[in-house]
Amino acid sequence: MSRQIATGIDIGTYQVKLVVVEKIEDKQGVRVPRIIGTGLAESKGLRHGYIVDKQEVTKSILEAKRQAESSAHVPLKTGFLAIGGISLDEARATGEAVISRADEEITQLDLDKAEKAALEAAKPAFLNREVLQPIPVEYRVDGNKVLGSPLGMKGVRIEVDYLFITALSQHTKALQEAVEDADIEIIDQMASPLAGSVVLLNNDQKMKGCVLANIGAETVSIVVYDEGIPVSVKVFPMGSSHITDDIALGFRISLEEAERVKLGKLSGQMYPRKKVDDLIGSRLSAMFALIDKHLKSLGRRGPLPAGIIISGGGSGVGSISDIAKGSLKLPARLAEFRLASDTKIRDATWAVAYGLAFWGLTDDTSAPKQPVFQSFKRFFGQFMP
Repeated sequence: MSRQIATGIDIGTYQVKLVVVEKIEDKQGVRVPRIIGTGLAESKGLRHGYIVDKQEVTKSILEAKRQAESSAHVPLKTGFLAIGGISLDEARATGEAVISRADEEITQLDLDKAEKAALEAAKPAFLNREVLQPIPVEYRVDGNKVLGSPLGMKGVRIEVDYLFITALSQHTKALQEAVEDADIEIIDQMASPLAGSVVLLNNDQKMKGCVLANIGAETVSIVVYDEGIPVSVKVFPMGSSHITDDIALGFRISLEEAERVKLGKLSGQMYPRKKVDDLIGSRLSAMFALIDKHLKSLGRRGPLPAGIIISGGGSGVGSISDIAKGSLKLPARLAEFRLASDTKIRDATWAVAYGLAFWGLTDDTSAPKQPVFQSFKRFFGQFMP
């Protein structure tokens, strides 16, 4: 049997991470994913997730690739790419179709027609943008909400509410070219917040409703789940580097010093703890105020019992969970990254790359997939309302 190996590629503003995962048999003979290699390099040539110097980005990818190949002991020729940064956005539309069969049974053809109609309705929102994932949020047959897949049901008309996750085409193309210039063929791609949710959230959290917030260097990205379905993906132009800026201005010190103060590596009379906490708390409150405003804009019917789960490089700053609780009036905790004790990664900052590789093992990774929509229909089948 040929080896099943997949590589996740996460190109962040500060770091490039690669995770190589192989599906192996455990002691019970069950095939499970195992991390066999990782690569980490400083990101160069990016700003807010955008590429400003493609050659520098490719060099960073090549360095991370070299490390991953060395630890995995396999050449990396293909990979799954995360698309993140403030380029990400969402659009919503409803598509409908008249049931085509004479006996009024709903088939895949009817759902495809409804999706096509939704895409057409949302077309104005796609100017200069690429649809990364189309996600069916709700089905209605003859005006009545359907729980689960409507395939096989009978009716006259099917309506489907769609969430379309998009990214700027220019940004996506530049990322793809940088990866391909590092001699890695892209099998498929996924929005970063969704990739992280693959391994950081469990089914119970997704069903009850929650927000996964990734605090990056220059952005905060969220994915909102309700009844097991991702109902929103959003990125805000504010991150942990802004906390460093606030501390530098507050104490009139260099950014390097401010970063050390933020991480608790510098303290004492020159840096009173209360002032440091106030500076950190003020910026975190502003971040969570953006998330709160967005949640209210969704017009959700009720609270999110599973609360907010916080991940990313900025998740360990200050009393972040307490501030999130107070700002959002929701339960809050840091994301847990449960991996085997012998794994090569330790914290949730690797979740996006690992989530991509984990997803990659759910399908054929030996060749490029079918069109993106088709591959994600299979993956997002688990999100069918």
